[in-house]
Amino acid sequence: LSPGAKMGCFTFIKVMMILFNLAIFLSGGTLLGVGIWVKVDGESFLNIFGALSSSILQVVNVSYLLIVIGAILLVIGFLGCYGAQKESKCLLMMFFSVVLIIFIAEVAAAVVALVFTGLAETLLTGLVTPLLKEKYGEDATFTHIWNVTMTEVHCCGLNNYTDFNNSYFYETHGSYPSQCCDMRDPCNSTLAAETNVEGCFKQILHEIKTNAGVAGGVAAGIAALEIAAMAVSMYLYCRLDEK
Repeated sequence: LSPGAKMGCFTFIKVMMILFNLAIFLSGGTLLGVGIWVKVDGESFLNIFGALSSSILQVVNVSYLLIVIGAILLVIGFLGCYGAQKESKCLLMMFFSVVLIIFIAEVAAAVVALVFTGLAETLLTGLVTPLLKEKYGEDATFTHIWNVTMTEVHCCGLNNYTDFNNSYFYETHGSYPSQCCDMRDPCNSTLAAETNVEGCFKQILHEIKTNAGVAGGVAAGIAALEIAAMAVSMYLYCRLDEK
């Protein structure tokens, strides 16, 4: 390519880099703002998005999740946009490094999710089952979360109805939660065994596997964008030496 064509290509990629990262920066700011809103005024969020959001908020703690993701996107967007605008090698390298770290973390998380599913189930069983025995039926918030989860996902406990053996709920009511018997009461051990409602971990895992194609496509798209962003930032970084 002629020097003019190279310069035109560099300018085009630089502008695309600025616009792309400006969009990321604005998205990060939006998520950060929503996260702060949910944290400060959760009642308004619940009124807009309904009762189910209450369970989601308490299980996932959406406010902190949105704040963290928003802050990360703000940093990435700023480094990419400002670094390209100012043609700063330092900022472009920082942008490349941050995106690379996120990419490696995502790959590691995917590998762990695929290879150590059994380990995750074992760890969750060790952590969640004692809580089900102690708090279900005794703690109103905890009970509400699990009732919504079991009703919506059509599951019972983490593994199955035996998670409620010797639990506070069973000792108090003399039965298992109705979700363990397809919403039939009283839910005794015989009916629960005949109904054989699967545990929530297995049901959620089944849903994930059922939608694995969609999840994989989204993950592949995000990975492709990250690789493209790293390639563009490195191209601009190297071209700056030639200017």
